Amino acid sequence: MNRKNLLQWLPWAVLAVVMFTDLRPVVLGGLQRGLLATGLWQADAPQVPAPAPVVTTGAAAYPHNLPLLGLDGRQVNLSALKGKVVFVNLWASWCPPCVAEMPGIQALYQKLDPAKVAFVMISLDQNPAKARKMLERKGYTFPVYFPTGPLAPPFDSNSIPSTVILTPDGQVAARHEGMADYDTPEFKAALEKLAAAPRS
Repeated sequence: MNRKNLLQWLPWAVLAVVMFTDLRPVVLGGLQRGLLATGLWQADAPQVPAPAPVVTTGAAAYPHNLPLLGLDGRQVNLSALKGKVVFVNLWASWCPPCVAEMPGIQALYQKLDPAKVAFVMISLDQNPAKARKMLERKGYTFPVYFPTGPLAPPFDSNSIPSTVILTPDGQVAARHEGMADYDTPEFKAALEKLAAAPRS
């Protein structure tokens, strides 16, 4: 094969390597993150309703059993976080939109008071080692868990990334399916306001 033919096939070979290897979520996630950063892709965070006294709607998360396994191997349950606003995000290392929104989630996590707002990043990776490797490579420090059984409502989404915001009483304050930019002053303020709301 001469040099001209080699150069003609090189882009296709690179594309094949990206699309059919573990580089796919990294490259596509990076492209999507770049589009988010430039504003060319609008992926707004969900609107968290203004926290008047929280009205119980029956959509409480805590009556449901959601056992999780932490990265350290400890068994935990979502109900242990009652009293805090909880940011629950379902993701996987093979999901480019999940990878794209993670830098914003990490930035938001670092700005909020952990005594008032808890993060529960639930990895749906079949192979936890892949999730661990990605987290270590990126230097993410938010708490990551793996489900130990089926996800109960309101967490059983058909798509990822998927995010559910819970009030301190366990009510669903907001739900969003798809990628979003959570690292905004407005979204941070909404979570803080929700955490400070009087409880009924």
